[in-house]
Amino acid sequence: MNSSIQEQLQVFRESQKNRGRLLINCPDQPGIVAAVSRFLFQHDANIIESSQYSTNPEGGTFFIRIEFECPGLQSKEEELKSQFKEIAETFSMEWKLAFVYELKKTAIFVSKELHCLRELLWEWQSGDLLTDIALIVSNHEEAREIAESLHIPFFYIPASKENRVEVEERQLQLLKEFDIDLIILARYMQILTPAFVGAHPFKIINIHHSFLPAFVGARPYDRAHQRGVKIIGATSHYVTNDLDEGPIIEQDIKRVDHRDHIDDLKKSGRSIERSVLARAVKWHLEDRIIVHENKTIVF
Repeated sequence: MNSSIQEQLQVFRESQKNRGRLLINCPDQPGIVAAVSRFLFQHDANIIESSQYSTNPEGGTFFIRIEFECPGLQSKEEELKSQFKEIAETFSMEWKLAFVYELKKTAIFVSKELHCLRELLWEWQSGDLLTDIALIVSNHEEAREIAESLHIPFFYIPASKENRVEVEERQLQLLKEFDIDLIILARYMQILTPAFVGAHPFKIINIHHSFLPAFVGARPYDRAHQRGVKIIGATSHYVTNDLDEGPIIEQDIKRVDHRDHIDDLKKSGRSIERSVLARAVKWHLEDRIIVHENKTIVF
């Protein structure tokens, strides 16, 4: 990794050493916010940001994300996790306690088109995408130069239907070796097997070049042009075993008309794809997403 980026990330870790995030979902009932706030107060934590949502105050599901500052947080990690279990059991919570200084390690998968990769790397170099990009994996060589220019390990692994099992075994080995927390499919044009997806539930983010649920699968711009659409878009979602049907994180659109040919749609679409994927990744890294059934709550 580039030394200046390493220094930038180290400064962030140091500045955020007392910052934590708590994500909760549970059956809605009185007393949840009071109990959580009291718990944090008892541990000298100051709530910096709090966002909540209920599907229905009477019998629905309650979601909350709290970001807090707590002096000496690193020494209190295990204590906080252990003592919060009692509250979680009382309210039947699913919960996650994250510590901001523990930067998530990411792997970027890419094929020939590099626009999404370039956007992510630019955001990363600019300090707007706070993560440890541990490696870039590709079934083509196009991304090697940009990866090596930033001293990011690059792995060229040719992939096809015929060698998919062997390829994924190698990829899974790398992900384990680098201790990866998040996999970003930045226009990686290969379908992942259920075994690969199952090994990383809701930790694989894809960018699909259409406004889902329209034009699932391959060549969506071609089909959009044939259909004569007036709006094109892009969708970033978590990967599941149902093709392009995982929980949607972010979407955006742009108007087009009859004058636009397929190449025009693709050119406009690339701009949307870049920004949509970058926002989705950023929200995941900032622990702003809770997956509920096949939807996402984004705070």
